[in-house]
Amino acid sequence: MSLDVSISAAAAALAVMLIFWVISLIRRDASIADIAWGLVFVAIAWSSWAAGGRSVAGLIAALAVTVWGVRLAVYIGIRNAGHGEDRRYQAMRAKRPSRFWLWSLFGVFILQGLLALIVSLPIQSLGAVDDASPGIVAWLGLAIFIAGLGFEAIGDAQLAAFKRDPANRGQVMDRGLWRYTRHPNYFGDSLLWWGIWLIAIGSGASWWTLVGPALMTFMLVRVSGVALLESDMAERRPGYAEYIRRTSSFIPRPPAD
Repeated sequence: MSLDVSISAAAAALAVMLIFWVISLIRRDASIADIAWGLVFVAIAWSSWAAGGRSVAGLIAALAVTVWGVRLAVYIGIRNAGHGEDRRYQAMRAKRPSRFWLWSLFGVFILQGLLALIVSLPIQSLGAVDDASPGIVAWLGLAIFIAGLGFEAIGDAQLAAFKRDPANRGQVMDRGLWRYTRHPNYFGDSLLWWGIWLIAIGSGASWWTLVGPALMTFMLVRVSGVALLESDMAERRPGYAEYIRRTSSFIPRPPAD
């Protein structure tokens, strides 16, 4: 791992998160951190490529991450528009109303920037390889990335269409990809980061950077994804307990019924 690449990536992550933190103070809406999440990876990817060997494999990875990060940011921005601050951040704000402005800098934005730096270790490692040419494993990784991106994007689109139909208000989304996993978007997100890791190691980067996709998968399953979303879903949505019974929580499989 190159020190120059690591410093450049950290500086890019810090700059993005500080900008979005200031915007959150102006708007009094920390939900904007969700939009920053995708874009901070874009900044890390390009700063790593620019500070490193500027290899073909690094360029492919940076372009792939850009497509993912921009799509995610646009999707979340459109989804959240006009809805005010997400209730997760409202709960955080209620616990510390007088000092949330400062707490959010470290407890939300800087924290997410640090997590992004760990998840993006394969990209940073790839940037440190001066002559990284994609091999067979790297092309396999790109195929896995595309599959994961498709899974995430299709899952998001299907859920958005479901929510737009007034007839589905209060109902459980169990159609399309959601028939096979309760969280196709999270599964796709995890899959594409394993694809990025394969692109990296298939081009000469360090194998130990699997810490990145492993952390992303852990967060999606145990921390900010499946576990958080489902903590009270069964109480708020009639039929969700039955949906849990018959549908895989993460890895797609045919429903139990």
